[in-house]
Amino acid sequence: MSIWEYANPKKFMQTSAWALPWVTGLAVLTLLGGLVWGFFFTPDDFRMGSTVKIIYIHVPAAIMATGTWFMMLAASLVWLIRRHHVSVLAAKAAAPVGMTMTLIGLFTGAIWGQPMWGTWWAWDPRLTAFLILFLFYLGYMALWEAIENPDTAADLTSVLCLVGSVFAVISRYAVLFWNQGLHQGSSLSMDQEEHVADVYAWPLWTAIVGFGLLFVSLLLIRTRTEIRARRLRALEARERMA
Repeated sequence: MSIWEYANPKKFMQTSAWALPWVTGLAVLTLLGGLVWGFFFTPDDFRMGSTVKIIYIHVPAAIMATGTWFMMLAASLVWLIRRHHVSVLAAKAAAPVGMTMTLIGLFTGAIWGQPMWGTWWAWDPRLTAFLILFLFYLGYMALWEAIENPDTAADLTSVLCLVGSVFAVISRYAVLFWNQGLHQGSSLSMDQEEHVADVYAWPLWTAIVGFGLLFVSLLLIRTRTEIRARRLRALEARERMA
């Protein structure tokens, strides 16, 4: 079996219809489990107090914000190289989800940053790159809506995705590129001085898995919707030509 079989819309629809209930169920279980575990069954931090618990939303959302863009990049490259419509429709479907995750990351970061840094916002390299990534999400979606020809829109949005990937990388690894800045290192770092204690790490990993499964579930739903919408437009075009 080849992975390219799933570039066939019919095959994708059949497989996703089978997988969607399972993925959605697992997403609900792991997401609720991680959030309940983290918010209600972990102690307050001796320095941050109860504000530390926002990591169970902020960190998974930030990971998914950049991870979604990288997924869109991979799907866009498949379109540019192989011209598979399902891949570019999946990239289009993922964009609003990634944009929402980026917005959640910015919002929760501001809530976390105010008591820790004494300000809601700072022009920190990582925060600035994350804000620019949010704007790229908006631009990507706007470009899809602005161009009537779907293949032309797919080509131009794929190129935009390539450019925006620079800021996805920076927003993920800015703390490694620049030593200055308020933003702390990765909460799940290999460095024991930065890595959160296990009492916080395990529910955090559970929440991250939950966010990841939620993304997959929403991606399948939205991609199926995009495929149906394209089929409907094709039928309407045939009727007008008849």
